[in-house]
This record gives sequence, structure tokens and C-alpha cells, in this order.
Amino acid sequence: MNAHDYAIQANGSFALPDACFKVKALMEDESSCIEDFANVISVDPSMTSRLLQIANSAIYSFPGEVSTISRAITIIGTQAIYNMMLVDVAASAFKHFSNQAIDLKRFWRMSVFCGLATKNLSIKAGIRDIERLFVAGLLQNFGELIVAKVSPELAKTCESYDAEHLPWMVQQQTLGFTYTEISAELLKIWQIPEKIILPIRHYNEAQDIQINKDVKVLYLATRLALVDAHPDRFSYDDTIDESLCQSLGISTDDLNLAADFASQEAEHILSIMDAKHFTR
Repeated sequence: MNAHDYAIQANGSFALPDACFKVKALMEDESSCIEDFANVISVDPSMTSRLLQIANSAIYSFPGEVSTISRAITIIGTQAIYNMMLVDVAASAFKHFSNQAIDLKRFWRMSVFCGLATKNLSIKAGIRDIERLFVAGLLQNFGELIVAKVSPELAKTCESYDAEHLPWMVQQQTLGFTYTEISAELLKIWQIPEKIILPIRHYNEAQDIQINKDVKVLYLATRLALVDAHPDRFSYDDTIDESLCQSLGISTDDLNLAADFASQEAEHILSIMDAKHFTR
């Protein structure tokens, strides 16, 4: 099986809900208004409740309470609303694909940590549309969950990584491709915007091809997440490329602050998205 084959299997078991496609269509329609978006979202009480929780969470840190969908859209913007719907979809998918082949608690925390670190580093690097990169950080390793569901023995083998055999290297050796390649293929099937897919597809090549800031930031965030998950195995010196930091204007202090922010907020975000339920 190749990366696309795994993505096809996942899509056959779990697809994006119609609401995501409707919101995407509204985003592409210049005549659409806030009420149109609110009408699509409000028909789903669960989505409405979750979206308001996220709008009032540390992800955005808005002053005052956001109490209506229309207000959330006005403050956050339609692109961020769409991104947050993807986050909610991801949470549901994580539950759907949960099994014992991998350490789910580690997987879920790394995903949320990476999203938060990506957001923080994006601000430091002067990148706009940071919500998009939060989603990229959250979903970049989705392929691990798919392999754990479809090929649990291979997923267990890919768990055997260390400082000399980095995770993506073990994945390449075991599968012939990386988890992020599966993630990118699935998001392409789901018609997720290319701006989210591109850094996921290429960040492990950041040292070689230097595509853009998005790729570099996601590269750094995934390394911070790896150190956070396994402080006994990895350190910044082993995993962080100083030249990438310099090209983004990111200092060691910035990295530490991003890691501290992600670590402090990860548990809060996990509780909002009911992730603890997925790791039981």
C-alpha cells in the first residue's frame, strides 16, 4: 500500500460532513453573508456548542464572551470558522479510529501541542492567517492514526524511534513513506485548501528545499512537540535547525516561549475538544 491507498481507506470509513463543503462553497461565493454561514452551522447543535467553546478558548484569547455564531464569525472570520470545523471533524475522526496500536495519549497531545506551537511561532515569524497553520499543525500527523487502524503491527514498529532513528526516518524505512504523506493525501481527498496541505506535505524537507515560511514554522513546531513528548530521548540541540530559526527571525527564547505556551494550553484545549475521552 502507498500513502494514497491508506488515505482512500480512511476516507471510506470517515468523510467530511456536508456542512464543511457548504461552508467552503459559501467562502467561494462573493455574495454570501454572515447569516448564510450562521444558518449552515446553527442547524447542528453540537457543532454550534463546540464552535462557541473554541471561540472562547485560549486558541483565540478574545476579550469578553463570544455568545452567538454570528458574533464568532464576525470576530474570527469565515476562514477561521472553516478551520475550526476541521478541528472538530478531526476530534471526531480521532475517536472513530482509536485503538491500542499506538500511544493515543501521546499522539493526541503531540497533535494539539504542535498546533499551538505552530500558531505561536507563526506570530513570531510575521505570518498572517495563523488559524490555518494551527489546523496544519494539528492534522499533520493524522496519517499515524490511519496506519494504526489499517496496519496496527506496522504502526507499532514505527513507534520504535529514538534520537538516532527519528520518527519520520523509521516511518520511511517501515512503510516506504511518512505519516505526513498520508495526512496530505487524505486532506486532498477532503478538498482541504492547499494552503493547509502544502506545509504538511513538505515540512520534513524544510532543510533541503526551503519552500516558504509555513513549511519552516511547521518543521520547528513538530520538533518542539517531539521534545515535549520525549524529553528523555530528544533535546532542542538534536532536533532544531538553527539556520531555519535565523531565516524566520526566531530566537532560542522564542522557541522556549512557544513550547511553554503550547504545554500550558494543551490540556485546556484537550478538555474543550473532549480529547481525554479518546485516550481512555
